[in-house]
Amino acid sequence: MTTDAHAQQARPTTDVDHIANSYLDALVELSPITATYLGIAGHDKDIDDFSPSSYAAHSDLRTRTLTALAGATAIDDIDQVTLAAMRERLSLAEETYAAGLDEMSLNVLASPLQSIRDVFDLMPCETDAQRVTFAARMTKVPAALDSYVESLRDAASRGLVTPKRQVEACTAQCVRLTAQDGYLAALLSSSSVAATGRGLGDAATDAMRSAVGEASSAYARMGDFLRNELLPQAPEADACGRDRYQLLSRFFLGATVDLEETYQWGQEELARITAEMAAVAEQIASGSDIKEAIAILDADPGYQLHGTDELKAWMQGKADEAISNLAGTHFDIPEPVRTIECLIAPTQTGGIYYTGPSEDFTRPGRMWWSVPRGITEFGTWRELTTVDHEGVPGHHLQVAQTVFRSELLNRWRRMDAWVSGHGEGWALYAERLMAELGYMDDPGNRMGLLDGQSLRAARVVLDIGVHCGFKAPAEVGGGQWTYDKAWQFLRAHANMAEDFLRFELDRYLGWPGQAPSYKVGERLWLQLRDEVKAREGDAFDIKAFHRRALDIGGGRSRHAARGRHGRLKPAAARAGAGPRVCSDNLPTCSPRACPSSSALPHLRDWRRCSALE
Repeated sequence: MTTDAHAQQARPTTDVDHIANSYLDALVELSPITATYLGIAGHDKDIDDFSPSSYAAHSDLRTRTLTALAGATAIDDIDQVTLAAMRERLSLAEETYAAGLDEMSLNVLASPLQSIRDVFDLMPCETDAQRVTFAARMTKVPAALDSYVESLRDAASRGLVTPKRQVEACTAQCVRLTAQDGYLAALLSSSSVAATGRGLGDAATDAMRSAVGEASSAYARMGDFLRNELLPQAPEADACGRDRYQLLSRFFLGATVDLEETYQWGQEELARITAEMAAVAEQIASGSDIKEAIAILDADPGYQLHGTDELKAWMQGKADEAISNLAGTHFDIPEPVRTIECLIAPTQTGGIYYTGPSEDFTRPGRMWWSVPRGITEFGTWRELTTVDHEGVPGHHLQVAQTVFRSELLNRWRRMDAWVSGHGEGWALYAERLMAELGYMDDPGNRMGLLDGQSLRAARVVLDIGVHCGFKAPAEVGGGQWTYDKAWQFLRAHANMAEDFLRFELDRYLGWPGQAPSYKVGERLWLQLRDEVKAREGDAFDIKAFHRRALDIGGGRSRHAARGRHGRLKPAAARAGAGPRVCSDNLPTCSPRACPSSSALPHLRDWRRCSALE
């Protein structure tokens, strides 16, 4: 593997590393979907078992690993971080499992319903061998969905059923997947799969058609189960309640926050952002308000792209440009990390997301845009900040550089450790950093940055307020939160199409605690930078800070950064020592630990951020 100028001599593998690596090896045996997301070969023909017995097997693996960790001794700071991170992540996963949250998992974005289908996006389908593997996995979809139904029934027997709104929306997703113009039908008409006459034999073609047909029938049965059996048992209330929310907040943040204080801070931060947007609106057109300025930007040909080919080329150009501008100046970017691939996703959900590279970088990190059906016009003023978020200095730099650091980190640290607040917090910090560095001085692009920040701040308020039962803001009438008040609040602070925002609201209601992790995570990253800067004084170097922070990898709670298990050391203390690892990587991001499914310990929250990052 190519190294960069700062690479260290490989660190010897310790007993703690062996425990971490063994856990990852066992995990991917239980979760082939995880293996595919991580780029670990040998599992692409299989799909996870989502039955109660499989969740029990995951729990057993975590328990055995925690026992091994209890008897392990750290030999350096890196081991100390690994011990703290694994204990925190695995223990929290056990708490969510004990609460029944794994088996009841069903929501519009991050549950087995989506994970079973989404993994196919990462599977190439160009050669005969690839299509055979694709079809082999597709034949496993019916069994995976059947096992999932088994868990949903088991949870329901204990009174654990996701709210009615989520069940209805997921039923609709099944209908769309199996429609004549849906994803599964499109598979058979795509050039890469409908390969008769292009080298794929008739038997293989028949196998693909049969597998897709079986998967379509299975999703249709899944929709029937949700509609006819689960929906009548689903509660009307969207809120999960304060106790469950506190657990999920810890899970997604990797930190315990004061929910009342954070709720108040979210409202104050939203007011600050709104005032800044009003000032930028004045720059765009004197006398205009925010919505008028946005209408002007939407109509400006200078910000318009026509068709997905233009969109893809623009994404790639901006991602490559950011890498070129930042490498060697503001960030140390290893050579393999300087490649990112921008793609139009095969689905049509409206999501923009990132998937990380394989361990050997033969599969690069990728930025995906899932363009809704019928959408052909795109505004770059909104989306430049999204490219920063998903690419460099956002998720691609963070995730791919962590994968690259084999001389420092064990495989679990590099590939599987993740906390939403840390990862999504970093990506939001990256957006702000680009503005600080002068890349968002154009008023239109600046409005796009602030518009995204407004959405992230609004969902801190909405998510915490609805699920914890806090008093609603005066602007929506105060009192108890309702769906209508939540919708009114979201529409007031997010300037996006109604269908996008309806999906976003369903996401917040069905995935408690995840959406605030972006903005709260950014807050914690900024606090950490301020603390290190104050501690180091004139010796503080922002490039060195970023290097040390990224070398930590993913997934540790805030107290670690404070020095409980090592810290970002002053530059003078590091002289000649190479990059140090501090115990934290602030509250983190993706799916590498999504409580919606312990069998997918992160796949949704980690590298796949949301429908509207």
